[in-house]
Amino acid sequence: MPQTLLAPAMRSALDTSSDLYLQNREDMGELLNVHDDLLELAANAGGEKAITRHRERGKLPIRERIAAVLDPDTPFLEITPLAGYGSQYHLGGGMIAGIGIVAGTECVIMGNDPTVAAGALTPYASKKWMRALEISRDNRIPYISFVESAGGDLRPGGGGGERPSQDENPHDAIGSAVIPQHFAESGRFFYEMIELSKLKIPTVCVTFGSSTAGGAYQPGLSDYNIFIREQTYAFLAGPPLVKMATGEIADSETIGGAQKHAEVSGLAEYLAEDEMDAIRMCREVVSHLNWRKPDPAPSLAGEPPALDPDELLGLVGKDLGKPLDIREVIGRVVDGSRFEEFKPRFGTSMICGWASIHGYPVGVLGNNGVIYPDSAQKAAHFIQLCNAIDTPLVFFQNITGYMVGKDFEADGIIKKGSQMINAVTNSTVPHLTVIVGSSYGAGTYGMSGRAFGNRFTFLWPTAKIAVMGPKQIAGVMAQVRRGQAERQGVDFDEEADAEIVAAHEAAHDKGSLALRATGAISDDGIIDPRDTRDVLGICLSVVRNRPIEGAAGYGVFRL
Repeated sequence: MPQTLLAPAMRSALDTSSDLYLQNREDMGELLNVHDDLLELAANAGGEKAITRHRERGKLPIRERIAAVLDPDTPFLEITPLAGYGSQYHLGGGMIAGIGIVAGTECVIMGNDPTVAAGALTPYASKKWMRALEISRDNRIPYISFVESAGGDLRPGGGGGERPSQDENPHDAIGSAVIPQHFAESGRFFYEMIELSKLKIPTVCVTFGSSTAGGAYQPGLSDYNIFIREQTYAFLAGPPLVKMATGEIADSETIGGAQKHAEVSGLAEYLAEDEMDAIRMCREVVSHLNWRKPDPAPSLAGEPPALDPDELLGLVGKDLGKPLDIREVIGRVVDGSRFEEFKPRFGTSMICGWASIHGYPVGVLGNNGVIYPDSAQKAAHFIQLCNAIDTPLVFFQNITGYMVGKDFEADGIIKKGSQMINAVTNSTVPHLTVIVGSSYGAGTYGMSGRAFGNRFTFLWPTAKIAVMGPKQIAGVMAQVRRGQAERQGVDFDEEADAEIVAAHEAAHDKGSLALRATGAISDDGIIDPRDTRDVLGICLSVVRNRPIEGAAGYGVFRL
C-alpha cells in the first residue's frame, strides 16, 4: 500500500476577491483565449481544402492517425504545438510530436502532416523532430514515426501559409527569425535515430504515403517498418528525378511501392492493407517489445490538492512586477497540498521542499523574488539532498535574476550563485521546469532553464523570457547613449531619448513573450495553469522509464 507524505497541508493567504486577483484572472483568461485560438489554427494545419483533398484520397489526417494508435481513454501530451509562431511557416511547423501510451507503453510519437506542403521538412519541423528524438533518448522510451514526407522544403523561402497578420493579432510576438542552418549542418536527426537503435531504444516507422529523399531515410533507419499496399511509396528519387538522372521512365509503384519493398528490397517488415491495418500492426509491434519501467508505480498516495487548482488562474497577470508567493502555486499542484518546506527561515526568497505529484515524490524549488547569496546557498544544498535520495526536481520559475550591488558582491553572490548553478548542472535526477512568470538572466540557469538539459520545460501564458527585464534593458541602453554623448561633448536630448526608451522597452517586452519562446521551440509548450499538475504527472511517469540516480559527485564548489 502506498505511503502518505506526512507533511502538513499548506494554508492559503490568497484573497480571491481582491482587485489584483480579479485583474490577474482577467489577464490570464485573455491570454488563454489567444492561445486556444492559435491551437485551433495549428490543428487546422494546411487548411480545410487540403484536409478535404487528403480525406478524398482515403487518408486520415495526422491527428486522427495518432488518436487511433493510442490506447483508449489515455492522454496525448503534445510537444511544441505552436512551433513556427511569428514566422512565415505554418503554425506547428508541419509536424506533430508528443508522448502517448501505445499497447500499455509510453512512447514518443512523431508524424509529418501531409496537408502542409506534402509533409516537406521545414527548419521548425527539423528542430521539433530533434526535440522528439531527444525526449525518446533522455527518458528511454520507444520512438514511433508516422511518415509521409516530400523530403526537404526546396521552395525559395519556403513554407508560407495563411496566418493571422500582426495587426489582426495584437498579442503576436515580433517575428521569429527563421532558424538559421547551413545544409552542411543538416541531417542530425538521422544520426539521432541511429543512436536510439544503438541504445536499444526501439524505433517503429509507419509510412503512410509517398516518402522521398529525407522522408525515405526515416524508414531506412528504423528498427521496424510498416508499409501500406498501393499507398506507401519510398524512394530516394521519384519518377521525375530518376528520369532526369538516368533517363529511366518508371512509375512510383515500380520504383518504390509498398509491395516491392515488402517482397523484393526487404525494407518493409509488414505490409498492411490500409491505414487502420497499419495502425493495428504498429500497436502489435509495440506490444511485443516487452518494454518495462525500472520502477513504474508511484511510491506515495496521490490525491487532489486541498487548495483549488482553478484559483491558479488569478495568481499571475500581465504585470509581472506584482507580488506572487510561489507557495500559492505549489499548494495547488502537489498532492493534498502537503509540502515539507526546507529551511523556511533561511534564504527566504527561495522556496524549497518535498512533496508529491500524482504519487511521485519530488523536490520543489520556487522563487519568491530575486536570488540572494543565502537563497542560492540554500538551493544548492537542497539540490544535493534530492540527488542523495534519487528524487526528481520540479522548478517553478518566477525570477528576475541574482541580486546585484556592492554589499551582495561582498557577501559572495558570485560564489554562492555559482554554487547553485554548479549544483543544477551536476544534478543527475530529472528536472522538470514550469515558467509561471519572469525568467530573466542567470536566474534562468540557476532554476534549470532549457539550456541546462532539463527533461521538460513548460510555460504559463504569462511567462516572459529574456536576458533581463525590458525596462532594465531599455534603461541600460539609455545610460550607454548618455555616456557616449558626454564623451563626445554633445548635448543629450532627453525628450528624444525617452521616445527611444519607450520603443525599446515595448520591443523587448514583445520579444520576451511566451508565444515568441514557444514559436522558436525553446520549450515544450504553453499550458493552461490548471493543467500543470497533470502535465507534470505525465512527465514524472515518463522519466521513470530510465533509472533515477542522483549525482555521484559534483564539480569544485568555491567555498
